[in-house]
Amino acid sequence: NYGPYQFPEKLIPLFINNIRQGKPLPVYGKGENVRDWLYVVDHARAIDLIFHNGNTAETYNIGGFNEWKNIDLIKVIIKTVRLLGNSEGTSDHLITYVTDRKGHDLRYAIDSNKLKNELGWEPSLQFEEGIEKTVRWYLDNQNWMDNVTTGDYQKDNDRDDKSL
Repeated sequence: NYGPYQFPEKLIPLFINNIRQGKPLPVYGKGENVRDWLYVVDHARAIDLIFHNGNTAETYNIGGFNEWKNIDLIKVIIKTVRLLGNSEGTSDHLITYVTDRKGHDLRYAIDSNKLKNELGWEPSLQFEEGIEKTVRWYLDNQNWMDNVTTGDYQKDNDRDDKSL
């Protein structure tokens, strides 16, 4: 999943934030790891459809029909963060290849054909649309991102706990 309010340690918000701050973009191995990406609102729509129209005791996989190698995804994010006003290619030098984690899966894939064929569900957004909405959200909500990445949001929670 990707979209607004995703914790900034995850790939897409991490890279948006790092591009904004001119920090390295850590890419595992050669960037060949493959993931199937789905906009969070489409995931929620699928859950709602399954809840209301799915058959009891059936299993429905929810995926985006949208597999990307990490390195290709990162290049799309770099291109989309042009919304910052960066000229094309400005952030390419930030890509930094790092050692992959031991046992890290090369590919995560979900077959959502049953959901599509039985319940008629498909993602509503093309990936490029979803990633642009996501980048815009993070750029428009930099205070939220900064509050989460600095840990300041925890201070608010600590104060609330003490008043109980």
